Amino acid sequence: MTPWEMVAVVAAGVVGGGINTVVGSGSLITFPTLLAVGLPPITANVSNNIGLVPGGVTGALGYRPELKGQRDRLLKLAPASVAGSLAGGVLLLNLPEGSFNLIVSVLIALSCALVLIQPRLGRLLSARPGRANGGPWLWLGALAAGAYGGYFGAGQGILLLGLMGILLDEELQRINAVKNVLALVVNFTAAVLYTLVADVDWLAVLLVALGSMIGGFLGARVGRRLPAPILRVVIVCIGVVAIVKLLAG
Repeated sequence: MTPWEMVAVVAAGVVGGGINTVVGSGSLITFPTLLAVGLPPITANVSNNIGLVPGGVTGALGYRPELKGQRDRLLKLAPASVAGSLAGGVLLLNLPEGSFNLIVSVLIALSCALVLIQPRLGRLLSARPGRANGGPWLWLGALAAGAYGGYFGAGQGILLLGLMGILLDEELQRINAVKNVLALVVNFTAAVLYTLVADVDWLAVLLVALGSMIGGFLGARVGRRLPAPILRVVIVCIGVVAIVKLLAG
C-alpha cells in the first residue's frame, strides 16, 4: 500500500467504526476500501472483520450506561452469537463470495422494515407473555444474525436492532447497546477463526483497527444522543445504502 492508500484505509476505519456503533453496516465502507487498494476479496473480508473488532470494543464501552441491568440477557444471547458466527465463518471459507448478495439485501430490507414498524408492533405485542426476555425466537434470531455476521457482517446490526425491537420491551438505545456487544462477540469469534485458517493482511488489519477504535468511540458519543425517531431514520437510510451497494457490487 502507498502512504495515501494507508490514510484512506484508516479514514474508512473511522467512518466504518462509527457507523457500526450507531447502527451497523460499517463494513460497506471498509470492505470496498480494502478491495480498492488491491486486496483479494476473501483476504479483504477477513482482514476487515478482524480490524473492526477494536472499534466494537470502544463502541460497546461507550454504551455502558445503557447496558446496566442487561447482564443476564447478554449471557443468554452470547452463545447463540458465537455459534452463529462460527457457522457463518465456515460458509465464508467454503462458498463463492458473491452467492449471498441477494439474500443479504433481502435481509437488510426486512430489518429496516422491522425497525420502522417496531413501535406499532411493540404496542400490539405489549401484553404477550415472555416479551421481557424475547423467548426462544430472540435466541434463534441472535443465532441467525451471528451466522450472517460471520459470513459478511454488513447489516447484522440492523438485523439485530429490528429483531430485538420487535421481541423486547426495551428502549431503542438500550437495544442498541446490546446490539453492539453481540456484534462484537460475532466479529471476535469470526476473527479468531480467520486468524487460524484464512489468509490475513495484517497491515490492513492494523490500519482498519486504528481507525475503527476512533470511530467506535465517536460513534458512541453521537449515537447515544440521538432520539429514537431520528435513530430509526438513520438506520433505514444506511440500510437502503447498504442494499444499493450490495446489488450494484
